[in-house]
Amino acid sequence: QVQLVESGGGLVQPGGSLRLSCAVSRSIVSISSLGWYRQAPGKARELVARITASSNTVYADSVKGRFTISRDNAKNTMYLQMNSLKPEDTAVYYCNLFTTINYWGKGTLVTVSS
Repeated sequence: QVQLVESGGGLVQPGGSLRLSCAVSRSIVSISSLGWYRQAPGKARELVARITASSNTVYADSVKGRFTISRDNAKNTMYLQMNSLKPEDTAVYYCNLFTTINYWGKGTLVTVSS
């Protein structure tokens, strides 16, 4: 059983920054699909960013140029650096790992408000 634990969420003003972390309970060196998703109140869960084993990345159009996904294989940890945050970025952020099945963390709440 793989466990994922997110951290780093909180309350931030518009234009501010946060860095989310996702600690994984197994080695991620060979994991080809790691990603961040988010779910805002009343909305479906959506992909924010994904990173492959070779660190190729994909971003949702809404976060391109503002968010950066990265991974540290030595620490079995994935990150999401979020800059220039907007109120519409408010959501619960989940990390995801896919091997033969999907694994999800419990999420961390990000609130962007003045």
